[in-house]
Amino acid sequence: MKYDYLIVGSGLYGAVFAHEAKKAGKNVLVIDKRPNIAGNVYTEEIEGINFHKYGAHIFHTNNKEAWNYVTQFAEFNRFTNSPVANYKGELYSLPFNMYTFNKMWGVVTPEEASAKIEEQRKEITGEPKNLEEQAISLVGRDIYEKLIKGYTEKQWGRDCKDLPAFIIKRLPVRLTFDNNYFNALYQGIPIGGYTQMVANMLEGIEVRLGVDYFDNKAELDALAEKIVYTGPIDAYFNFSLGTLEYRSVRFENEILDQPNFQGNAAVNYTDRETPWTRIIEHKWFEFGKDKNGNDIPKTIISREYSSEWKPGDEPYYPVNDEKNGQLYLEYKKLAEQEKKVIFGGRLGEYKYYDMDAVIAAALEKAKEELNY
Repeated sequence: MKYDYLIVGSGLYGAVFAHEAKKAGKNVLVIDKRPNIAGNVYTEEIEGINFHKYGAHIFHTNNKEAWNYVTQFAEFNRFTNSPVANYKGELYSLPFNMYTFNKMWGVVTPEEASAKIEEQRKEITGEPKNLEEQAISLVGRDIYEKLIKGYTEKQWGRDCKDLPAFIIKRLPVRLTFDNNYFNALYQGIPIGGYTQMVANMLEGIEVRLGVDYFDNKAELDALAEKIVYTGPIDAYFNFSLGTLEYRSVRFENEILDQPNFQGNAAVNYTDRETPWTRIIEHKWFEFGKDKNGNDIPKTIISREYSSEWKPGDEPYYPVNDEKNGQLYLEYKKLAEQEKKVIFGGRLGEYKYYDMDAVIAAALEKAKEELNY
């Protein structure tokens, strides 16, 4: 036994746990099958731009402990997420606010906007039977048709009438001119990118990249007292009970020889006809400046396409329906019998986690495990 902990995966959960274990005097080995650290928050510098390779990651939290934790490893900028919706060339502010309602109906006061929504909500009487009815009962038909329907159908690959109502429990309506998407006290992007932040967490820890855990599982297991496993839980058990489903995302990336493509970090395409769900323009996460504060002459855009996951694809979002929920519980029972293994993170717990929640969960597990 050479190590106290073998950590499979160098994403946020693995990196936080590794950092805490090393701080507690433990000997740690981190492995990752990718050629880079940082999991899905990986950023790489291209043309002076920190490019979010696995989709946009915007750190936002109300959890002071999580915020104090990450800010040890990076300084954060003041980026505020204010997406724009493009419906067939009409541009709307997101989240739904007074700018949205003014553009949609020409209303000027919160009272007028409220009356318009109220009047349209009445269309649905009784308990909403599907996502379409649920959305209309919350915000009315106009907002549903232009800003929710197409986007949601592309995201789920299903008609809104065929999706369960519970997916949309609430739709925030703001009767103010506030364009900040998140109701979070702390928000921003690490200056220098997420990869550098994770590298700072893993400082002084042995990391081996390009290592597939399942290629040499027995050999790797023998190296450590305990294993922290952050890969897919069903893969750990060789899919013996069946395969858990995910939604995946495919990206089409382009470097453009122009300084500004869309003037915003995120533009959602909310009509069904446009095949992508949104376009990310990475430079605006850091206000269009490189690390020396200079304007960047080029830009990088990513068109995002939502897709059904198939084995071999990158798993992104767990499919939170009854069938997958039940299957996960069966795998969880198997996981509880593995006394030497801690299952953690989005894939290990088959759970959609925001970044701050992953960090909080890893810290919680580290406290429990390392008794501090």
